[in-house]
Amino acid sequence: MHRNGPIALLFHTLVVGFVLAPLVVICLVALTPANTLTLPTTQFSLRWFTAVFAHPDFVASFLNSLWVAATAATIAVVLAVAAGLALDRFDFRGRAALNALFLSPLMIPHLVLGVALLRLFALLGATGSLVWLTAGHIVVITPYVLRLVLAALSGLDRSAEQAAVTLGASGWVVFRRVTVPMILPGITGGWLLAFINSFDELTMSIFITSPATVTLPVRMYMYATESIDPMMAAVSALMIAITAAAMLLLDRIFGLDKILVGQG
Repeated sequence: MHRNGPIALLFHTLVVGFVLAPLVVICLVALTPANTLTLPTTQFSLRWFTAVFAHPDFVASFLNSLWVAATAATIAVVLAVAAGLALDRFDFRGRAALNALFLSPLMIPHLVLGVALLRLFALLGATGSLVWLTAGHIVVITPYVLRLVLAALSGLDRSAEQAAVTLGASGWVVFRRVTVPMILPGITGGWLLAFINSFDELTMSIFITSPATVTLPVRMYMYATESIDPMMAAVSALMIAITAAAMLLLDRIFGLDKILVGQG
């Protein structure tokens, strides 16, 4: 078995350290008892975490982000599975163009999408609602789910589906009892990536949020323009902890190596 040499291991260590260092610093700053962004030297404190939960605007924004991300990711999964099945199993005119259209939000800057959606929602008179904010997030995150669903479908052995059909199963039963369980890692990974990207979305959300629908990243941006204190670090540390817990849970259930490549 081929093993990495010392130079490769050193390079990998430096890369991992470079990626993790800012996260570690943020978590340490969140534990400072001081009123400024400083690393704790003599003692640690949870005062800024308490301040976050005592801040009604941050709590409301967190609930908005949670609702929007969960709803948008779930709807994106439904759309991506239907689109993935059509693109993978049917050969029709315009198939490549339709696939490019579904994946186009990955290539369009979110600033442009935000301005375009703001103009569209203004023409429709549909601003200031979580429903329309969720619709904007669905546009952005659906490609993430679609890519993993297509990867799962491309590696799917259809013999099990054919066997179910020959035994008299209907198309819906085959889809629900055979197809979905076989591509479940891809669906789960797509939902996870969609949820994380929706929860962290800032650039587009700035344009289409209202005072009643401010999400957590937008709230953090607004707070940072007014004052910079360790409360921002505490919110960031909480987001890091939630993301890490979700990844650990999924790794225990499915295995991240299967989820991230969309294979069972």
